[in-house]
Amino acid sequence: MAAPSPLPGTDASAMRNDVDTLLGLARSRTQDDRARLMMGIVSLCQTRSPEAAAEPVLGDIFLNLVRDAETALRQTLAEQLAESDWAPRALLDLLMLDEIEIARPLIARSPLIRDEDLIRILVEATIEHQIEVARRPRLSARVADAVIEGGQAAPLTALAGNTTAEISEGGLQRLVEEARRLAALRAPLSRHPRLNRDLAKTLYALVGDALRNELESRFSETGPALAPAITAAIEETLERPRAAMTVLLSPSGSGQDDRDEMDRRLVDKLAGSGQLRPGFLIRALREKQLGLFEHALSVLSGHPLTQIRQSVRRSSADALYLACAGIGIDRAVFPTLLIELRRLNSGLPGHESPPDLSGRTITTMEAGYGFRMLMEAPVGGTV
Repeated sequence: MAAPSPLPGTDASAMRNDVDTLLGLARSRTQDDRARLMMGIVSLCQTRSPEAAAEPVLGDIFLNLVRDAETALRQTLAEQLAESDWAPRALLDLLMLDEIEIARPLIARSPLIRDEDLIRILVEATIEHQIEVARRPRLSARVADAVIEGGQAAPLTALAGNTTAEISEGGLQRLVEEARRLAALRAPLSRHPRLNRDLAKTLYALVGDALRNELESRFSETGPALAPAITAAIEETLERPRAAMTVLLSPSGSGQDDRDEMDRRLVDKLAGSGQLRPGFLIRALREKQLGLFEHALSVLSGHPLTQIRQSVRRSSADALYLACAGIGIDRAVFPTLLIELRRLNSGLPGHESPPDLSGRTITTMEAGYGFRMLMEAPVGGTV
């Protein structure tokens, strides 16, 4: 759909000085007039930011127009606003969560979309929106970490192929670990410009001959040093099935204790090898492994396992939030973790409203202290 032409004879200055005229045009029910008005205001946005007094009025006009606009017109609007240095905040919030064809240009290139917006999209929007976030040029390390924490295959693959994203060394290491279960990550990571020799050795044990040849060419010392890495990968693959078989063959009544011990040993092994990270928590929940989640959160946070288990069985999620915040889980990711946990844990922690996450971000030290104080306070009948 071609963009309607701006209002004839109306420049940015005249529009700013005649808000009453804009309001009158916004009340028009003629589709062509409303489309022309919308694109006229877009032209104003692209010219310069409005005066402070006019900005709320323009925002209301935009929202009234967009709510009734056809899909093609909303898509044209999003394309135009993606190049603007100003747009009403409420309008951006509306369009960035709209259908993916409408939201895509804003997510991909709008300078007005902030890290907080991108993290919100990762939590609230569809998998297609998440993929577009992961592809955004020059994505910040904070948002890249949020993509990794989500653990979804398609966004992770898009992030691995985004060579302009500011993926930290730790984030890249976590992607390489994810490549153990997600084959789609292996090719883009093998060619990633930030890949180092140590991570290349891990990938070498996972990929086929063609990618191994590429890695050997890029890291001349990689190939000969890979035998131990391949052996370790095979052992890790076999270990968990053997442990599960041990549980099945255990005498009646001892299976739960053995399973708990197996979870503890696996977490200790991951921690000892430097592979235990916050993203493991969501993965454990999605694999329906509550025991692994509890052991991992205890080790990562340094809080006793008994207190962690109490926190996931309380009527409030405040204690769990503090434990997660203490290990660096972003507050935008916590609601997703809470949903997964409640599905697995009979709705707990539940009954009460989720914690208020609208305030300032607390430090890990503040979160650790708050968790200890909360767990030491008397709690009636919730554990």
